[in-house]
Amino acid sequence: MSLSAKRVMSGTFGGVYVDGELLAEISAFQAKHTFSRDDIQMAGEMAVDSKITNTKGTGSITLKKVYSRFAGYVEQIQNGMDIRFTILARLADPDAFGAERVALYNVSFDEMTLMDWAVGKTQDLNYPFRFTRSELLEGVYA
Repeated sequence: MSLSAKRVMSGTFGGVYVDGELLAEISAFQAKHTFSRDDIQMAGEMAVDSKITNTKGTGSITLKKVYSRFAGYVEQIQNGMDIRFTILARLADPDAFGAERVALYNVSFDEMTLMDWAVGKTQDLNYPFRFTRSELLEGVYA
């Protein structure tokens, strides 16, 4: 089967919602799971296999500086509140074979930039986060 380059999904058609609110100023998004493994050697086997013992969900959101987004949560966090969010991310290129949607639950941000700028440059703010559970709501399968 031959594929056309037009089927490659473009990030231009991505979107992210945090607790139902669209982040219109988003410029990049990533979410991934890292798997921790313990090496396991079985009797009678020379090869060492492994077993997944836990997962860690991490990611990042990059925003163009338009609003003071998330800055209001810093005071709450400083007062001892561990604020959690739900993120819904989608990628729906009209030329692709379909769309992808993923939900991330129990999201907590590791950093919230209050201010970051340089003369003569537009500003991008990066917000790294972690999550404990994900759900693939829609996927593209061959």
